[in-house]
Amino acid sequence: MKLVKINAKDNVAVALEALSAGEVLIVEGEPVTILGDIIPGHKVALDNIKEGEAVIKYGYPIGRAKKDIRKGEWVHTFNLKTQLEESGDYHYDEECAKEYLIEAEERQKRNLSDGCPCIKAYERKNGDIGIRNGLWIVPTVGCVNEISKKLASWGNENLGLEDGVKAWTHPFGCSQLGDDHENTRKILSGLVKHPNAGGVLVVGLGCENNTMDSFKALLGSVDEERIKFMVCQEEDDELEKGKELLQQIASVMKNDKRTVVSASRLVVGMKCGGSDGLSGITANPLVGRFTDALTAIGGTAILTEVPEMFGAEQVLMDRAASREVYEKIVDMINAFKHYFVSHGQVVYENPSPGNKSGGITTLEDKSLGCVQKGGSAPVTGVLHYGDKVSTKGLNLLSGPGNDIVSTTVQTASGAHMILFTTGRGTPLGAPVPTVKIATNTPLSEKKKSWIDFNAGRLLTEDKEKVVSDFISYILEVASGEKHTRNEENGYSEISIFKDGVVL
Repeated sequence: MKLVKINAKDNVAVALEALSAGEVLIVEGEPVTILGDIIPGHKVALDNIKEGEAVIKYGYPIGRAKKDIRKGEWVHTFNLKTQLEESGDYHYDEECAKEYLIEAEERQKRNLSDGCPCIKAYERKNGDIGIRNGLWIVPTVGCVNEISKKLASWGNENLGLEDGVKAWTHPFGCSQLGDDHENTRKILSGLVKHPNAGGVLVVGLGCENNTMDSFKALLGSVDEERIKFMVCQEEDDELEKGKELLQQIASVMKNDKRTVVSASRLVVGMKCGGSDGLSGITANPLVGRFTDALTAIGGTAILTEVPEMFGAEQVLMDRAASREVYEKIVDMINAFKHYFVSHGQVVYENPSPGNKSGGITTLEDKSLGCVQKGGSAPVTGVLHYGDKVSTKGLNLLSGPGNDIVSTTVQTASGAHMILFTTGRGTPLGAPVPTVKIATNTPLSEKKKSWIDFNAGRLLTEDKEKVVSDFISYILEVASGEKHTRNEENGYSEISIFKDGVVL
């Protein structure tokens, strides 16, 4: 198969391999003569499309023709333009939402009859589970980054912890105002209380805006055996004091053991980066199948990257579990559009050069592929930036598309791991296991040190077997039986969203 038509309504198909001018291909019984050389991931017109007419992919418009497009012609930036605007006309379709809820109930019944899978995880005192047991160092302010890194290095050389010691350095915590200051505090709080951390040392300077006392108040009650605090200006030798505190925490952590728990307690984030024309055909739908399976057993999934919902937001709104959830989705979308407009930017300044090279033309094209990571699960919750997830099912989380910023906010919201689809490849990692899923086999073969799972298999193998292998792999990662490439490589970092003034 060289061309794939994704939805019966589509008037374009996607090339799965290089096509040459003059080739005649059959799509749904109809011949299509290719009018020019086309590279994999790019679109081919299946019908004559007149100037101004909608180009349909995934069953939805991805823009309008800039000029007449002939059947068999390459469809890309030179003849297709976005139709997105800064404002949107949204609606709540209660009957449509009910259909998704009924489908979800049927999936739940099937999964319950098959039995809920289990994983091995660390039980925490507050009822959470962790799938890793790292010792994390969280600076309250960027001024103590180097001290935190020195302590982490010492800890890795001397403490012998299976999941090591990591310092989550950042440049903030002081000289910030308003929402920026609170966002920093919320993200750092989410890291301190993350269940993948068996223990945490919070390191402050002493004169920063994010004072240790105010940060402790934000954290609330903590396990004092596992979470320790140090203000460097109050210590004669902050490195020696830090080592002492790390040893105290490690002595408690060394008794931790994995126990068998239900996989329904998993919280999984979803992210894409370096998307290509196959992202919405292989990797993102594969993650969507996992999302449906996870939520069907009572698990939790988090979808973020709000700018990459623009053009596909109504698809998510149609799956709102209630009118209240629908209105929260509308508010989230409009708030992010306002953020763009307030900075004098258009909402459709996307996709990236790499996306376009891979076959994605407009933001609608990208977004309709991106949201497939959410499967067909009803949307049960909507979170503000930095909020901790508390509702089972599929949650939408406010955050930008930037890879490290969005993986950081998913981590802080409680994701145990992140499923990261990519058509171009990326080495980055979040503080939690970051599963890289290649959209195509050549990428998987070329970047073996980056890629964890090859969704390109869907084009050549039995789909149900690939889905089964994928779910099994995720459960093995969750149980600590396998580690992701970013863990093996030691690639992990954080980045915090910033919008306002720096003093």
